[in-house]
Amino acid sequence: MNVVTKSITLSDGRVITLETGKLAKQSDGAVMLTMGKTMLLATVVSAPDAGPDVDFMPLSVDYKEKFSAVGRFPGGFTRREGRASDYEILVSRLIDRALRPLFPDDYHAETFVNVTLYSADEESMPDALAGLAASAAIAVSDIPFNGPISEVRVARIDGKFVINPSRSELKKADLDIMVGATYENIMMVEGEMSEVSEKEMLDAIKFAHAAIKEQCQVQKELAVAVGKAKRTYCHEVNDEALRKDVWDKCYQKAYEVARKQITDKHERVGSLHQVKEDYLAALPEEEREAKKVLVGRYYHDVEKEAMRRMILDEGVRLDGRNTEQIRPIWCEVDNLPGPHGAALFTRGETQSLTTVTLGTKSDEKLIDEATERGKERFLLHYNFPPFSTGEARPTRGVGRREVGHGNLAHRALKRMLPDEYPYTVRIISDILESNGSSSMATVCAGTLALMDAGVPIKKPVTGIAMGLITDKGCAKFAVLSDILGDEDHLGDMDFKVTGTVDGITATQMDIKVDGLPYEILEKALEQARRGRLHIMEKVTETLSAPRADLKPHAPRIQTIIIDKDQIGAVIGPGGKIIQDIQEKSGAVINIEEVDNKGIVDVSATNLESINMAMARIRAIVAKPEEGAIYEGVVKSLMPFGAFVEILPGKDGLLHVSEIDHKRIEKVEDVLKEGDRIQVKLLEIDKKTGKLRLSRKALLPRPERKEVQE
Repeated sequence: MNVVTKSITLSDGRVITLETGKLAKQSDGAVMLTMGKTMLLATVVSAPDAGPDVDFMPLSVDYKEKFSAVGRFPGGFTRREGRASDYEILVSRLIDRALRPLFPDDYHAETFVNVTLYSADEESMPDALAGLAASAAIAVSDIPFNGPISEVRVARIDGKFVINPSRSELKKADLDIMVGATYENIMMVEGEMSEVSEKEMLDAIKFAHAAIKEQCQVQKELAVAVGKAKRTYCHEVNDEALRKDVWDKCYQKAYEVARKQITDKHERVGSLHQVKEDYLAALPEEEREAKKVLVGRYYHDVEKEAMRRMILDEGVRLDGRNTEQIRPIWCEVDNLPGPHGAALFTRGETQSLTTVTLGTKSDEKLIDEATERGKERFLLHYNFPPFSTGEARPTRGVGRREVGHGNLAHRALKRMLPDEYPYTVRIISDILESNGSSSMATVCAGTLALMDAGVPIKKPVTGIAMGLITDKGCAKFAVLSDILGDEDHLGDMDFKVTGTVDGITATQMDIKVDGLPYEILEKALEQARRGRLHIMEKVTETLSAPRADLKPHAPRIQTIIIDKDQIGAVIGPGGKIIQDIQEKSGAVINIEEVDNKGIVDVSATNLESINMAMARIRAIVAKPEEGAIYEGVVKSLMPFGAFVEILPGKDGLLHVSEIDHKRIEKVEDVLKEGDRIQVKLLEIDKKTGKLRLSRKALLPRPERKEVQE
């Protein structure tokens, strides 16, 4: 075996080791990454040749975690890892977005990257290492690649930036972003933060890039040590004469269509498509079918250049807007009577219909993954049906796009939810129309729906998608606010920013051009801030603050905190007491032990049910107080007195001498079991906890009789 190992030492002394030549040797490239107890195996395999007529990069990236990595069994009946979790999908997307732009444009062989977590510990977060492992596997392979890249997490903890913090450290961070980059250029950014400024975010990206450069250099050294030459390939057969002919006959026509500034997406796409169809129709019939694929490829470049030149040279976009102009916005709230909150947000040809549902702790999402277990009380689900773009195809479940876009909106909003909020909150965003950044429409509609539901969010959040058009070397560029789908597809950057009036809460950025200066990023962030505040004005014109109360049909929740040792008394043997309270009151009761306290949530759609249940619970957990007066129930009679229950499960002795002022010969002459009587708690024995009661203390004293002389 020719085993090659390289190491990277982080600033805090942790060591990352990259090893190749020992495992998975039949793959094109394989690297085992180790940091402490965390071990990730990354493999890459690329087909020997491209499929016929494939003119794109068919890349598949899969990140998978083995439950055995932490010594656990998977849940479910099969006790076997199944479909990818949302977390695994999100990590896969992080790797994919950094790798995909760096394969050569003319490389079209099917390529599969797999990263598997085989060992883990509680503190190390493997998502920050997966991109490095994947890139290293490609670096030691014969697959052509314009990398390497690496990805790191940068967090700000107690005012200082930290690379790849531990899981416990991350809980204290007010900024948490993942950055992917080559040695030269930033490729991808995604993360969340607590209303930070544009400068602070840019500083975090620069800090991350410094660490990434070192990791890229080590990968280059690893590749040199392995010494595998990159493969030769030919996945495109070009016809330069045809390319020139397409440009000569189509460019000006496409440019003229672009200059018409057609605002309707389908009309504009149809007009541009017709230019290509007219060109194909003019070809000799015997050549048409053979040249169709090449004509499509060359015409795509024609469309791209026409759109870009119009923006760079004339400052005008496909729909007639200038670079900073936001499409018209209109919003509605309370437009659906059934949900607990609802909003419709429309920006140009992008529309989100969003609802909010409020639930109890029993509605929490259970998280049971290899490296994380717990509960989630804020859920956001994003749906992108085919009809939203006019496509005639069936809906087949939730795809990776839905998971990724929903996660971005979730991160944008979650830090603005109130602290210690008793409700489980679910937002559903259904995209009814899409032409540019439906995830940002989801953030805006989500803000409105939360406020419509009466959720006391700290501040409204809005979002905007920015684009970038550059010429070679970025000598000339245009930053675009509120990009269209075409501008995303044909442009050089997709940059989404969400935030409040005071700062950024989440971001996602994909850069498709080499050598993007930080000055351009700074300009894009500032332009995004202005656009975001413009959208905020439109949103708050519709609803400026959360409603003062919940909708009448929303569940009401009241919370009471009890001692840990009182939880059993409320639940009762076999759950009898809590079940009886729920049955008689109609309320739902959830009890959770937190920090040696019992947190009891009582929920119902009407206050009467809650009050009834709360009264029962308070009576159970109430502590007897000396001097207090109680209405008790006689439980048993004894020759020396009676035992009276003054609180549920709490009996005291009413001695025969304390029943009345007059002498009582037999207790049963005055009391019988089941009688309800008022008594005063005279004393709680400090040693035994026994209660001494008096009925006599509440009765008027008899008048003294005068003695006759």
